Amino acid sequence: MAARKTTKKPNVSAEELKTYYREMLLIRRFEEKAGQLYGMGLIGGFCHLYIGQEAVVVGLEAAAEEGDKRITSYRDHGHMLACGMDPGGVMAELTGREGGLSKGKGGSMHMFSKEKHFYGGHGIVGAQVPLGAGLAFADKYQENGRVTFTYFGDGAANQGQVYETFNMAAIWELPVIFVIENNQYAMGTSQARSTSTKDIYHRGEAFGIPGEIVNGMDVLAVKEASEKAVAHCRAGKGPYILEIKTYRYRGHSMSDPAKYRTREEVQKVREQSDPIEHVRELLLSGKHATEDDLKAIDKEIKEIVNQAAEFSKESPEPSLDELWTDIYA
Repeated sequence: MAARKTTKKPNVSAEELKTYYREMLLIRRFEEKAGQLYGMGLIGGFCHLYIGQEAVVVGLEAAAEEGDKRITSYRDHGHMLACGMDPGGVMAELTGREGGLSKGKGGSMHMFSKEKHFYGGHGIVGAQVPLGAGLAFADKYQENGRVTFTYFGDGAANQGQVYETFNMAAIWELPVIFVIENNQYAMGTSQARSTSTKDIYHRGEAFGIPGEIVNGMDVLAVKEASEKAVAHCRAGKGPYILEIKTYRYRGHSMSDPAKYRTREEVQKVREQSDPIEHVRELLLSGKHATEDDLKAIDKEIKEIVNQAAEFSKESPEPSLDELWTDIYA
């Protein structure tokens, strides 16, 4: 999927562009390091990388305010970093260590942060969607003006519970943005083979929920669309759907060889639509940054990621006593 780059002049400041560049680069470098640690056997179980999709969550977080909530599925490391969760705590959770944000008990798929209003990381396909509506219901009940970003993929869009949630969210006019991260492949099956409609967001029309398609390889396009959706929800007009067309460069998980698509397909997207390179070009062509400036950012990010990796290796294994904490039943 070669998403078209925007040609219009960006309506953001140079500092904002640098911020988006830095945040997307942090996600990319973090995920590359996570892949390395997985290959070394330091991360076990499943590990789903966000490489290629960085513009989605960075663009959405650019429109969020303090107190807004987010909930997603298992491809969640990028979401954690974008909302400000500590990279060392995230990486230590991936390696199952005591210093992890869920004390080493959640792993890649089940990480939470009450402080950052991040409610997971869920391993059951589509199960987070009704939970996201529940978070939005609490906000509406409390009349606090907050919005919930509920992320799910193109594969999860075929789950029945998604449409039950659409119905309830529409009836109750909940302040929830349903974000369909359409990376074109539901595990190993292309959208064209698994989904009856080309554009998934149209399914919200049956419930009276407005929505739109967004170029998920352009962080500025995502930011613009998310600001519109957030304003809709904060105005008390109910839910909104953003179908963000993006692309993952790696397999569904680290154990997926991705033989259902060609290397040429992936390389074409990288060359024509990479979200980080797009912002890099805007910074350089607009003379907002020099090559040396961007090299300095890359060096800083690599140091942060390397420190996170070292912390994850040095943090001890959880004690047996920890097994009996955070149990509510």
